[in-house]
Amino acid sequence: MNHESSPAAPESTAGRKPRVAVLFGGRSSEHSVSCVTAAGVLGAIDKDKYDVVPIGIARNGQWVQVADDPAQWSLASGAMPEIAASAEPVMLASRDTAPELVVAPAAQVPQSLGNVDVVLPLLHGPFGEDGTLQGLLEMADVRYVGAGVLASAVGMDKHFMKVVFESAGLAVGPYVVITDRQWQQDADAALQRAAALQFPVFVKPARAGSSMGITRVTEPSGLRSAIEAAREHDPKVVVEAGIIGREIEVAVLQGRGTEPTRASLPGEIAVQPGQHQFYDFEAKYIDGAAAALSCPADLPADATDKVRELAALAFDALGGEGLSRVDFFYTPDGELIINEINTMPGFTPISMYPQMWAKSGLPYTELIDELLYLALNRKTGLR
Repeated sequence: MNHESSPAAPESTAGRKPRVAVLFGGRSSEHSVSCVTAAGVLGAIDKDKYDVVPIGIARNGQWVQVADDPAQWSLASGAMPEIAASAEPVMLASRDTAPELVVAPAAQVPQSLGNVDVVLPLLHGPFGEDGTLQGLLEMADVRYVGAGVLASAVGMDKHFMKVVFESAGLAVGPYVVITDRQWQQDADAALQRAAALQFPVFVKPARAGSSMGITRVTEPSGLRSAIEAAREHDPKVVVEAGIIGREIEVAVLQGRGTEPTRASLPGEIAVQPGQHQFYDFEAKYIDGAAAALSCPADLPADATDKVRELAALAFDALGGEGLSRVDFFYTPDGELIINEINTMPGFTPISMYPQMWAKSGLPYTELIDELLYLALNRKTGLR
């Protein structure tokens, strides 16, 4: 892959290392997953090129300065990592010169942590991956890695994501959406609509990731409990008909400048026989032997070309920036049906997105470098 060895710093960073705020944790149910992602990035980012400031977001939404210690945020201890609230919260202040991080203890004079050139938001789920944080950063004129407000919001919502994909001509499997109002007004009618799909079905929170709250249901009698389980994460639920096919993933990377969107070699997840019926949360993050990635996936050459083309199309249709992982089903008759896009995919060294780029010639540290290049060299505001 052709890329420069070092990001070109914008004018504000001339003569010094770009200052990167690595933001992780958050208010969603994927708080600990975000910490694990940050552990991988903090251990791999090139400290000779970047001045790194780790900032955690506690579950109550408070920003705090945290240790630059990958081990503290990993799963190495066997416990799920957690950002603790602090009596010394951090705020992002908008200045005339450049955005600034400020520590603001109660009843004390705020202290500056210095300017920020770019934010690397490693947040999964609502209040981080859904456009809310992106809107805050846009209002503060801060450059950041990844999708903008609209693309983040649509990419987080499995319902509207499918609407965008269908409008772009991508094949989407059968599904039913159950809103909170519909469930409250007439749960039986909602269950009847869901039961009309071909079983097995997958019941999912509309705006959650990392397989949180997902249940595979094999008969109508299991729908109510599965929907209630999904509603613990999101009052809006999507029920998708099961599709017979192989699960193929593609890592997508924004092109530099006016260059076209880049797609990695496709990968395939094989969930090992045992206690996991699908690629669930435990298979992704806890049970290291539960799944294996094959990259490149064993596909005919034309299917490999097609899935990469469709992944780039999905990214562009959404208005993606930075990175995304796009997931497909490859059916026995050779059809490619899009499952979803993830605008902030798992990003640990063993996550599928970095692994696919490593197999495509862009190692983990260089991938982080490339994402920061893209963010540092895009303008703020409307694009």
